[in-house]
Amino acid sequence: MPVWCCRCSLAGPVRNYSSPETEGQLLNSFVQYFGDSLGRKIKRMPLIEETVLPGDSLLTLPVVIIGNGPSGICLSYLLSGYRPYLSPEAVHPNPILHTKLEEARHLSIVDQDLEYLSEGLEGRSSNPVAVLFDTLLHPDADFGYDYPPVLHWKLEQHNYIPHIVFGKGPPGGAWHSMEGSMLTISFGDWMELPGLTFKEWAASKRRNIKSDRVMPEEIACYYKHYVKVMGLQKNFRDNVYITSVSRLYRGEDDEDRSQLSEDISTQHLEMEDGQKSLIKRNWEVRGYQRATDGSHVPFCLFAENVALATGSFDSPGRLQVEGEDFPFVLHSMSDFGAAISKGKLRGKADPVLIVGAGLTAADAVLCAYNNNIPVIHVFRRRVTDTSLIFKQLPKKLYPEYHKVYHMMCTQSHTVDSNLHSAYTSFPEHNVLSFKPEMKCVLQSASGLKKILKFSVALVLIGSHPNLFFLKDQGHSIGHHSNQPITCKGNPIEIDPYTYECTKEANLFALGPLVGDNFVRFLKGGALGIARCLAIRQKKKHELIESGDGGGDGVP
Repeated sequence: MPVWCCRCSLAGPVRNYSSPETEGQLLNSFVQYFGDSLGRKIKRMPLIEETVLPGDSLLTLPVVIIGNGPSGICLSYLLSGYRPYLSPEAVHPNPILHTKLEEARHLSIVDQDLEYLSEGLEGRSSNPVAVLFDTLLHPDADFGYDYPPVLHWKLEQHNYIPHIVFGKGPPGGAWHSMEGSMLTISFGDWMELPGLTFKEWAASKRRNIKSDRVMPEEIACYYKHYVKVMGLQKNFRDNVYITSVSRLYRGEDDEDRSQLSEDISTQHLEMEDGQKSLIKRNWEVRGYQRATDGSHVPFCLFAENVALATGSFDSPGRLQVEGEDFPFVLHSMSDFGAAISKGKLRGKADPVLIVGAGLTAADAVLCAYNNNIPVIHVFRRRVTDTSLIFKQLPKKLYPEYHKVYHMMCTQSHTVDSNLHSAYTSFPEHNVLSFKPEMKCVLQSASGLKKILKFSVALVLIGSHPNLFFLKDQGHSIGHHSNQPITCKGNPIEIDPYTYECTKEANLFALGPLVGDNFVRFLKGGALGIARCLAIRQKKKHELIESGDGGGDGVP
């Protein structure tokens, strides 16, 4: 099957391009967009077979961003040339930080020493640049203050770094698939991206925002609108699925013109005879775009840098027990909501079995409760466990979650030997198996087993990123090598100031993949990556101008 393949790079500014494109024409307009900027260097992009690699005369795209949620959107915003400066009238409430900002007021934050600015700051992220950017955008927010940002933004076209953002759906990522009847944990202001406040957007759309917390649907619409109003659409491609991201190699003497896709965790390879050394070059990115008729249009392109911004919602957590693959065992709120809307649970005498003690499980309890569906709620922890998320949420701001927590404590099967009609909790219980007759085998902490009947089971025990497109699913780039990447236990290991993977050069990661699960903090990843790439782009241009660098884009 033919694959459309390009290798395009840029050595100068890019003009605006807004010509319409039809479904399936994933990169045609993109090539014209970059081809024009290269002064007609790219005259025709070839169709090639899967097994064929293009010639060296073609060029390479500087940055590919995988994921079009808030992480990918914010990174695109900064790579598009938007630069934050200290506002003339701004005074940051942290006097030490303000003094540092005043020292280089004439420079954008992207052009300053992020390590120096981050020093001494504390916040609810383990990544120092995330804490820095958050305190610049929301000063002293954790102390309950609503200070305005101390930054203002300028669009500097000469700082544009060519890039493309791939997403499975419209800009906004997983926010478009979240259960719409629930409220966000974070305030609407904390969900916003630089340059456009959420309140501004809501006012422009005449949306009636009744509280600080908003529905996911509102956030999804805001992100989609943000890409449009900021002029970022030309960099975004929707309905795209990445299937492979692999490193290319070439002999150091360049006599061997073949390119090999190899394990991305190896820095240098020696041939068996020891005579030829292979060194890493650019990334090969393969995937396909899904057309409106359901067909797939495959593509292959090459990139100097890849940024992973896929979030953590791709792969729901599983119990790994017998019977979990039965069709009546669900793993997402969207599936549960669809079952309710279709009336599949109406009139069912048996309760819904909900497994998990996080906020998503609590959302499911509320959803069932509000639809008069009885609930059996199973979770492993004690109700007094201080690590339960409910312990960290103020009652006044999150009354619905404290209502669930109150039921977890007071309507337990241990309080009354009979099951409650509307809700019964089973603390300190594990699911051993699901049976085909819609029964579940539970085991208590003491080892006592119980068999319960249910109408549908909903397993909500978190989710994990799905990095299947990387070699060994990216296990080699986590803090704990050869283990799955998880947002809490094993995030991707990065340089804290550039967000470049410590075990893989020119591969970056941000957002939940590096432990920043709140939109407030994932924006720091975009700042770190943008600064790193801006420095490298400047050095590359200096080499080209001095004649010491090739500038031909050959990997």
